[in-house]
Amino acid sequence: MKLIGIAAFLAGAPVVVLAFLAAMGWASLWPALAGIVVCVATSGAFALVWGRDLDLLTDAVRRVASNDLNPRGTAESPVLMEALGREVSRISRRLAIRTALQEQHRRADTLILERLPDPVLVLARDRAIRRTNAAARSAFGDDTAAVLRHPAVRGAIDKAITTKLSQTAEISLPAPVQRDIYATIVPMDPPLADGGEVLVVLSDRTRERVIEHMRADFVANVSHELRTPLASLIGFVETLRGPAADDPPAQQRFLEIMAEQGARMNRLIDDLLSLSRIELTEHQVPSDPLDLKRLLERMVAGYEPRLKDRKVELALRIGDDLPILTGDADQMAQVLQNLLDNGLKYGRDGGVLTLTAAEAIPGKVWPNRRGVVVSVTDQGAGIPREHLPRLTERFYRVDKGRSRAVGGTGLGLAIVKHIVNRHRGQLLIESEEGKGTTVSVWLPVVQS
Repeated sequence: MKLIGIAAFLAGAPVVVLAFLAAMGWASLWPALAGIVVCVATSGAFALVWGRDLDLLTDAVRRVASNDLNPRGTAESPVLMEALGREVSRISRRLAIRTALQEQHRRADTLILERLPDPVLVLARDRAIRRTNAAARSAFGDDTAAVLRHPAVRGAIDKAITTKLSQTAEISLPAPVQRDIYATIVPMDPPLADGGEVLVVLSDRTRERVIEHMRADFVANVSHELRTPLASLIGFVETLRGPAADDPPAQQRFLEIMAEQGARMNRLIDDLLSLSRIELTEHQVPSDPLDLKRLLERMVAGYEPRLKDRKVELALRIGDDLPILTGDADQMAQVLQNLLDNGLKYGRDGGVLTLTAAEAIPGKVWPNRRGVVVSVTDQGAGIPREHLPRLTERFYRVDKGRSRAVGGTGLGLAIVKHIVNRHRGQLLIESEEGKGTTVSVWLPVVQS
């Protein structure tokens, strides 16, 4: 209909003039009719070409407006509006180059953000998270929103948006393990392409704080625990150099005691160093696969000689379908070693030591998620209920004399607790006097 209207408009005036001249007899009829036909045909062809050019230009402009800047692969081009068509094509190519450059810059920004070692969050003006990098997802995971809700961080973000100046905040996160975070909030002006207006950089200062505390704790603990064996060694050395200088039997007896004291000091220092190393990485969740069933079988094989010496029977209850966990194999071996050592030390000779490993039943005792429970149960004298809450404290002993007699340092369960915390697990100690003690470790199954 539009083409008919355009053709009628273009041919209207000449056709009317020719028709009027023919009607008045001022022009011959047949030449006038031929002129009318030529005018109509010419105007129709012109309208068709004009309409085609308009359709081509409209389609090109529409594609530019919708960011569809790729050519369609057609050879058609405007005829009457060729100059305008070339201008639209030039604008389209310039926009395509600019869009490709912007996309390249955006990918570069994303790659830089993703490779930064510190956790980084990009927030919109309404505090919604636009982007996070790999370090942030690994360090905080589902706890990212909780970090942003912290009053100190939230106040620093509000102040940064209001003042357009960088702000800082120091916070402490108590769960799932104690972590000290230093937050730097940087406002982005102008905003990023995705609407991000605030950059939040979260630097983990836990390691530095732990080192500071460890130095003080190490000096205090070592000076306290080493005082007794050092005093014994000094006393025996003085005795050997004085009254027992010419008494071989006494010398042999004293040397045996000195060797025991030296071994005790060595075990104590080894456990303190091990505990220090564990505390340094407690805030970093392990990421390596762990075959718990194979680890248990390897640990049990190494205990056969000690079980025979104590005439203790080891009852194994290991599930056949234990899932693959995520954990540190060396640290989990240390956990199992401490639990089995305690079961042998404080269980009764000729008794039964039970090692159980199976999938946990979510609910009353364990978290409502999939996990595995490893338990060691002895048939020893048991532990009074009032001592249970303090068993994981450093150097805490229920019976100090017996603990030292069997070679305990008072650090075994403290080491177990910190390793379990690093694996985001749980530790449960149950005991009944006269019947024995059960120490259980729950470890989460991380879904892929």
